[in-house]
Amino acid sequence: MQQLDQDQWQRICAELQRIWGYAAFRPPQGEIVRALLAKQDALVVMPTGGGKSICFQLPALLETGLTLVVSPLVALMENQVHELQKRHLPAALLHSELPTHQRRKILGSLERQQLRLLYLSPETLLSLPVWQRLSQPDLAINGLILDEAHCLVQWGDMFRPAYRRLGAVRSALLQTKPMGAKMALAAFTATADPQAQQIICNVLALQQPQVFLNSPYRPNLHLSVQMVWTPRGRRQQLRQFIQQAGGAGLVYVRTRRDSETLAIWLAQQGWATAAYHAGLSPDQRRQIETAWLNGSLAFVVCTSAFGMGINKPDVRWVVHFHAPLLLSEYVQEVGRAGRDGKPAKALSIISEPSGWLDPTDQQRLQFFRNQERQQRQMAQQLIQRLPAQGEVEVVTRQFSNGAIALSLLHSMGQLEWLDPFHYVIRRSTVSHGLQQNKGTEEMSHYLRTTQCRWRFILRAFGFAEQADALKQCGHCDRCQSRSFRK
Repeated sequence: MQQLDQDQWQRICAELQRIWGYAAFRPPQGEIVRALLAKQDALVVMPTGGGKSICFQLPALLETGLTLVVSPLVALMENQVHELQKRHLPAALLHSELPTHQRRKILGSLERQQLRLLYLSPETLLSLPVWQRLSQPDLAINGLILDEAHCLVQWGDMFRPAYRRLGAVRSALLQTKPMGAKMALAAFTATADPQAQQIICNVLALQQPQVFLNSPYRPNLHLSVQMVWTPRGRRQQLRQFIQQAGGAGLVYVRTRRDSETLAIWLAQQGWATAAYHAGLSPDQRRQIETAWLNGSLAFVVCTSAFGMGINKPDVRWVVHFHAPLLLSEYVQEVGRAGRDGKPAKALSIISEPSGWLDPTDQQRLQFFRNQERQQRQMAQQLIQRLPAQGEVEVVTRQFSNGAIALSLLHSMGQLEWLDPFHYVIRRSTVSHGLQQNKGTEEMSHYLRTTQCRWRFILRAFGFAEQADALKQCGHCDRCQSRSFRK
């Protein structure tokens, strides 16, 4: 790795303080900044609130040229770019919801090389108008950052197949640049178990990446699960918890409809709250976020679209009114509580196992599994009809699920991307099967476990030694019930 002399490092630290007001880096921020400035690839797994965004924003602002930040959600991009623009820093975002005049303005800034950070989704990055501008030989691109990289694992096979093409982006862009140009590629996420880490490295084609793994353990965060028997009992449990908890919080549900229905019921109980989901306009999202940040709303009823990139350290509690499907989602969402280091609580409310009186949890999980199985079956049938070599755009025009089929073939090791737009199928290659995410099973086991919940999470995310050393955390419902029995 390129060594920075003392003067260079002091200038970097001075910029950190000038822009963000921090006197020093928190470990391992400084090492990550060094790696990206040296054009080293990196895989960074840091808990929510660990300061991941500074690690790639600062190197981008220190250099001439552009850094691309690939992000999954418009709301997340808006929040990060809004914070940068408030500091008068050269950052912008591109997404499909932008008005035409605003899109033209940003593309013009890109062509004039006035930007240092450009946020965009995988689909926007691979759209022809954007790709043509990024491929201009005189546009220097220093880095490609995949933010919230766990989304590649969770969504890349079937829901957002463009993620599976990102590994071919760097080599294709470098072919359009002057000889000797270099581009760092880094993946950042709060949650990635060892399997997910391997998938991210393989799909992105990271080259000897510097790996930074921070434990998800949060000793100030109390974890608990409460079983209920009826839908009415679920609402009563939520109401009782909010009354006792106090302070700022978040209530997570799984669908837009659930968020709106529950927010109306809670408002009828006398609380100032609002429903937040991806179907809201940017202005509506911003209004709710601002009201929550300044305390006008004590809590928000939200889907997973809320939270990523929003900086509120004093969240005292998180409730999962409906448990997420994946353990990685759970760890990320509960991690939004207690980022100031003070005590915080995370409660998950679940149906009793039979589901006779409240079958919603079982129905939701079964719906997800059925949907996944149907899409895989449809894609497998389509695979037999795909041309052995071709172009993504042609395949997607010809077959309604063509992009998903290509993504699944890549997941099985039977497809190679020649560049982000052209593929070749290796039919002679022995399929190693689809890379299944174990998260749904792990989440079910976590909710029913009788062992320490933090030990369970540490083991699931590859921190077995820390789990063994912890023995009992003392701040989850399982450990506290054992202490009470003693």
